Amino acid sequence: MGKLKEWLDEDWVRIDSSGNIVGECGTSKDKKNPDRCLPRSKAQSLSKSERAATARKKKSGGSKGKTVVSNTKAAKVKRMRKGGSPGDLRFHKGCGAVMDERRKRTRYA
Repeated sequence: MGKLKEWLDEDWVRIDSSGNIVGECGTSKDKKNPDRCLPRSKAQSLSKSERAATARKKKSGGSKGKTVVSNTKAAKVKRMRKGGSPGDLRFHKGCGAVMDERRKRTRYA
């Protein structure tokens, strides 16, 4: 099963600005400025104040016209790769890791 399919199949819940889990994701009445959604497991692992903080951040950004508002640090959803930790990245910073072998060689005229 693909990663996107796995991500979509998770049980996502809606968080109101008070930090309460109030229903399924996508059921917000305010379509222009919806509530924050998180996977149920992540939402339940956060304290009520942490859930409220990330929901308030989403509402605040949405009222300013932003369509994508990142989670707070505590509410970030991290994915682990098979056999690795969340910090393991396939590509690291620096063009040498991103460029293919053919483009790494320097040519002199």
